[in-house]
Amino acid sequence: MSNKILAVNAGSSSIKFKLYLMPEEELLISGEAENIGQSTSQIAYTINKKRQSESLPLTDHASAIENIIQILENSGIIKEKAEITGVGHRISHGGNYYTQAVQVDADVEAKIDELKVLSPLHNPNGLAGIKAFEKFLPQALEVVSFDTSFHQTLPEKAFVYALPYEYYEKYHIRKYGFHGQSHYYVSQEARRLFGLENTRKIISCHLGNGSSITAIRDGHSINTSMGFTPLAGVVMGTRSGDIDPEILPYLEETLNLDSHQIRDILNTQSGLYGISGISNDVRQIQTAATQGNQRAQLALTIFTHSIQQYIGAYATDLNGLDTLIFTAGIGEHSATVREMICRQLGYLGVQIDPDKNAHDELVISRPDSPVKVAVIPTNEELVIARDVMKFINN
Repeated sequence: MSNKILAVNAGSSSIKFKLYLMPEEELLISGEAENIGQSTSQIAYTINKKRQSESLPLTDHASAIENIIQILENSGIIKEKAEITGVGHRISHGGNYYTQAVQVDADVEAKIDELKVLSPLHNPNGLAGIKAFEKFLPQALEVVSFDTSFHQTLPEKAFVYALPYEYYEKYHIRKYGFHGQSHYYVSQEARRLFGLENTRKIISCHLGNGSSITAIRDGHSINTSMGFTPLAGVVMGTRSGDIDPEILPYLEETLNLDSHQIRDILNTQSGLYGISGISNDVRQIQTAATQGNQRAQLALTIFTHSIQQYIGAYATDLNGLDTLIFTAGIGEHSATVREMICRQLGYLGVQIDPDKNAHDELVISRPDSPVKVAVIPTNEELVIARDVMKFINN
């Protein structure tokens, strides 16, 4: 029996959605509500490869979701709301509570709320989406898919921090990792496309406003750049990535800041935005860099250098490299960033074809490259829809 499953990814000012016919995995409609809470808010969506958009007053996540459901009905994709039998939500942090997807109940909602301090840019918005769908689609089964689940296979040497061990035992302070649905999906696609023997050692680069690098051996995550929270790892759009921890008390004491202000600086004022002083959008930074803006050039150089460092470290973890994957907004669409990263990886056997890279082809490496370099569009929503179907089938 077929089911119409809605997969939802709620951000701070946006909601991405895809409606699937499952288990056929047929995409019926996809879209996003953007600029929620702003005068420029709109919902854009694609049906049968035709792109449409509507400017709508989206005051908050609840109003955005109400309008999304209305668009689904008006489009003819559904005749009534009851046709949507399941809704899957992407939630950033599952903490030590969840190692796999779970059905939503009051306890799950309470734990997502509790963990918002560890993922302040994502967990609160994901929870807002869950509550809104409870209101507007009360008949649908709601399931949460966690970013952290795919990384449950990390070995202790990768997830235990060099802090007093009791902090791990008592407070579960450890590396959790994020973007799990994305890293899982693209690694599985690589294995399907290129064969298992050619994809035993994968490094997946999810590069967007939030970015993370993951080492994947035989389909399992063995190390990943984000940590206890999504703040750790490479330089990101507005996040600092890895910094010397002693900087934090120094800033608190020197500038008379509290922990909330420090958290805001690290999460929303740093990264590409903090260095460039222009934007967190790589496209704008690239434009400025080509016009000679030195801080924009520096931001791109620091961003790509931080990624190169992780690729080198994870090639060591994997004892080699078969396939290097680029995915997500920057990874899929910025030939400049991919070229900047790969130009220093020749020692690993990475050799890209400039023409293939410029055209965002699936395989951008040269035929004689010992390492296959691929650009694989991510599909976190399909992973989420599959998670919902597991509960419906059970």
